[in-house]
Amino acid sequence: MRVVLFTGKGGVGKTTTAAATAVQAARAGIKTLVMSTDAAHSLGDALGVAVMSAPDDPDPVVEIEPGLFALQLSAAHSVRRSWRSVQDYLLTVLRELGVDPVVADELTELPGADEIVALLALRTQVESGPWELLVVDCAPTAETLRLLALPEALAWHLERLMPAQRGFLRTLRPAAAAATGLPLPGVQLLETLRRWHESLREIQSILTAETTSVRLVLTPERVVIAESRRTLTSLRLYGLAVDQVVVNRVFPDADQELVSTPWLAGWNEAQRRGLSEVRHSFDPLPIVIAPYLSHEPVGTNALAALADARTGQIGDVLLTAPTQGMSVLSEGGGYLLTLPLPLVTAAEVDLKRRDDELLVSVADHRRVLSLPSVLRRCVVTGAVVRNATLRVRFVPDEKLWPVNGRDGRRVYD
Repeated sequence: MRVVLFTGKGGVGKTTTAAATAVQAARAGIKTLVMSTDAAHSLGDALGVAVMSAPDDPDPVVEIEPGLFALQLSAAHSVRRSWRSVQDYLLTVLRELGVDPVVADELTELPGADEIVALLALRTQVESGPWELLVVDCAPTAETLRLLALPEALAWHLERLMPAQRGFLRTLRPAAAAATGLPLPGVQLLETLRRWHESLREIQSILTAETTSVRLVLTPERVVIAESRRTLTSLRLYGLAVDQVVVNRVFPDADQELVSTPWLAGWNEAQRRGLSEVRHSFDPLPIVIAPYLSHEPVGTNALAALADARTGQIGDVLLTAPTQGMSVLSEGGGYLLTLPLPLVTAAEVDLKRRDDELLVSVADHRRVLSLPSVLRRCVVTGAVVRNATLRVRFVPDEKLWPVNGRDGRRVYD
């Protein structure tokens, strides 16, 4: 199944763009589901139909027209119920520590509950949905980055919450509880954490699969372009592929009389400069231009007309462009780790080694990379950002590599 996520700064028309793409695909014979993770619930407004469902509706997918279906996610009740066993244990620990019950309840609320609902719904549709194409209308940029980074980050924390040997913990429970004065997690709680961990890893696999990509929607304005540049860097930091940039609400060529109007002439000139900056910033990504129509595109016919009016490197929605993520290569007696990081300089990247992990930070975004086993026995000797790629050099730590018994040399491969 092909998965395409649309995101962009609030107000740039990403919901309309996502819906238009879905309508065009469905009318081309591609069985399509368009779903929204945006709390603003604008998808139904764009389609011109009601797509909201009850929170406990077991089948909230709505058929819009032949081949086109829509899903607007509801409240996070089911996820909070699943989290309840974890929360009860945490409340018990905090109560033993003397934390105020009201404060404890706030501290143990599930972080990112709404985002997790969206991710679990995405996984369900990918694994069991009858679709050829899944179009996701994401929330504005900041919320989307939090959504897409959540599976890896939360899975990392769950790994540290789950003891490696549950049987060993069971044996030591009385002694450990007596030593710490605190209750230890039960088997049921550990099983809940295990299921969550597996689910999050499955979601991360979907987001970083070759069949999944993100499309940035923007308008040709300086502030919007600047945020979109940062978004592209952050998405690549998290290992997500971006395969297209959609420039929305571009004025059509105006005749000489209208251009002479100072107000319109000023906007036309600003948009020309903006389009030039977009091409310069996002090259070699495909650029698609969506015109500013004379009417608001509401309803499937209007959305189809908007999709047909787009120009540029549109391509086949079912095809994916190969995008490289993190890689490790053997080079010159050592190893080279590479991670694509477009539109940044070395001064904007912070890099730290922590045991078996590499912490990469760009601005307010950070990713914790679990190093492959071969790099865990190496030390970092340098790092550069070159050709939109972070390159980290590792050399073997001689204390950790085996020695060949025949000639006394260390074995590095």
